[in-house]
Amino acid sequence: MPNVNVFRGSDASLVLAVDDSESVEGKLADSLIGEYEFSSIVGRLQNVTVKVENELRPYHEIGKRFPTELRPGNINVSGFVQRAHVNGALIRLLLGDGATSPPPIAAIPQPSFNIVIALKNPAFPDQSSTLTVFGVKFESWSFQLPEDDFVMEGVSFRALRISAEEKG
Repeated sequence: MPNVNVFRGSDASLVLAVDDSESVEGKLADSLIGEYEFSSIVGRLQNVTVKVENELRPYHEIGKRFPTELRPGNINVSGFVQRAHVNGALIRLLLGDGATSPPPIAAIPQPSFNIVIALKNPAFPDQSSTLTVFGVKFESWSFQLPEDDFVMEGVSFRALRISAEEKG
């Protein structure tokens, strides 16, 4: 039976995990996730967005105004996260060893990891929904230093694929 519960942001937990700890990118992400303790709940997050785009290509026959067929194209997974904390973790996950000073002279691998978002309504503890975003790499990092508000950092990301699982 599909999960039909309504969730709030406070019902969610988000963790970073490494799927491929044998690759250079996975080992780098694993060490950073361990160093910054991202294997537990990642706190102080806001505006978490995960977007899946399925490119559809319409086929138009000569003389027809409407398409006669829609063909699926590439699938792109991307997203954005903001965090009310700045400790170097997200910029290190974007740049890898390139965020150190001085940066290495050789090629710099970029960490690759998974984002797991678990949603559980406390009123129905046996039911949950989980989104897993695989092969995540941060694409950009931004920093906001407002005069009269919280300091925020944000990252946009791209991913290889996504899966959804429901229990209960």
